[in-house]
Formats: sequence, C-alpha cells, structure tokens
Amino acid sequence: MSYCQPLEKIKTIFVMKTGACLLALIITCNIIQAQNLKIPQPSTLQMIQQDFGLGQISITYSRPNVKGRKIFGETEPYGIVWRTGANAATKIKLTDTVMMEKHQVLPGEYALFTIPGPNEWTVILNQTAQQWGAYSYDSTKDVLRFKVKPGKNDKKMETFTIQFANAFVDHCDLQLLWENTVVSLHLETDVDARVMANIDELMKGDKKPYYFAAIYYYNHDKDMNKALSWINEVDKNSPDAYNIKYWKARIQLKMGDKAGAIESANQGLKQAMAEPNAEYTRLNKEVLAEAKK
Repeated sequence: MSYCQPLEKIKTIFVMKTGACLLALIITCNIIQAQNLKIPQPSTLQMIQQDFGLGQISITYSRPNVKGRKIFGETEPYGIVWRTGANAATKIKLTDTVMMEKHQVLPGEYALFTIPGPNEWTVILNQTAQQWGAYSYDSTKDVLRFKVKPGKNDKKMETFTIQFANAFVDHCDLQLLWENTVVSLHLETDVDARVMANIDELMKGDKKPYYFAAIYYYNHDKDMNKALSWINEVDKNSPDAYNIKYWKARIQLKMGDKAGAIESANQGLKQAMAEPNAEYTRLNKEVLAEAKK
C-alpha cells in the first residue's frame, strides 16, 4: 500500500504534465498557423514610379475605398493630419532635387501627410518615412509644409488614387484623387541647364554624343545649325540608317529647308521599306507630308 500511493501520484502528475504540454503544443501550432495565414488587405498596396528629369519619383501607399461613406469632413475629418491613404504612412522617394509647388525638395525618402480642408489642404513632407498611420506623427520632423486648393471631380473616384499626370521631362502634376476631390501638386525640375552642360563636356571627349545631342537640340528648340552639323556627322558613318535620315529630315524641316527635308525623308523611307520597318516608314512619310504642304 505504501508503494502504490506514490505510484498513483506519479501517474497523475505525468498525465497532468503531458496534458499541459499537449495544450501548449496546440496553442503554439495555432499561433504559428495564424502567423502564416495570408488574407487580402481591405486597402490594397500600390507602388508607382515616374522618371522625372534626370531622376525618379517613387510612391508607396495603401488605397482605401469609399464604400458608401462620406469621406472628407467625416471619415477623414477636416483639420486633422491624415496619412494620405491607409495602413502605413504614404512614402515618397526622390532620387533628384524637385520643386514641389515652388518649394525645393532634396533627394531622399519622406512620409507624405496631408491635412484636408473644405477650401484648403496642407501638404506635409516628414523626414520619418517609416511609420504606421499618423499616430506617431511628429511635426518637429517636418521638412516641408505648404497649402494648396482642392479641386472637384465630376466623376466619383471609389478607390483612393495617387497618380502622375501631364508628365513631361521637366514638369508634371502629382494628383491625389478620392471621392469627388482632387488635389494637384505641380512638380518641376531644372534639367535643361544640366543636360546642356553635359553635352558641352562630352563633346570635348573622344566619344561625342552627336546623335542624341542633335535630337535634344531639335526637341528643345536649340541651335539648329549645330544640330544639323551633328546629325550629318552621324549620317557619314551610317548612311543606310533610316532613323538618322528621319531626324536629319526633321531638323532640315525646322530650319525651313523643305527640299533638303524631302530628300532626306525619301532616302529614309526607301531604307525603312526595304527592311521593312513599319514605324520609320510611317515617320518618314509624315515628314514628307509636312514638307510638301
């Protein structure tokens, strides 16, 4: 009897410990399964990138939906700092200096916050790019604040959208659209002076960028005599290149030399049709049509 009682206790303790271990194992497995569970976020993530000037602008943000709600003034109250999206604060990354609504923004990554208002919005760039929402927003970390006027969209935008519009080499518009509201930020970059300086420097070297320099001069209304001399240098080395004949014709036409443009375009057309290349067949035909007006 004296030996049986301790044995029974040992059995009881063993069963209890075994049960506890099993329960712990079940809980641990459930936690691991929960961590591995993947479900779609209600506000989907989007990353957009735009070449701009000599650099790039990248934006990462989450996109909430209206879902029948009144957004600005209610769901997103006026006068309160907004993450400009959902989930983590919206991030904007610049690889080059940009002027945003006439304000200089240096290369770097920033959090993009806004303060909506019925007639005026405040736009904020904050140096703490990695943060959740606007809960820990610290105004002392702001690198830029300015105000803009919101506009109205006739067509309702269900999903919050950030987009680049009217995108040119040296200017574009960064737009925030949601519900019937649009906020447009004008961006500019001083690229021409830098490109011109780069062309001048490279022309001093052995590998002169005649072709692309001529095209740049044509597209930006620079010295057409210089552009023609450069494209002629390329034409000497590649007399059968229809793309070079096309640009030579374009430059000649801009200089008022219609006869020269027709001759160059006809040569380019003949070469393009012989390959055949549909794009430069069409382009050289366009020059011919303009030159014959």
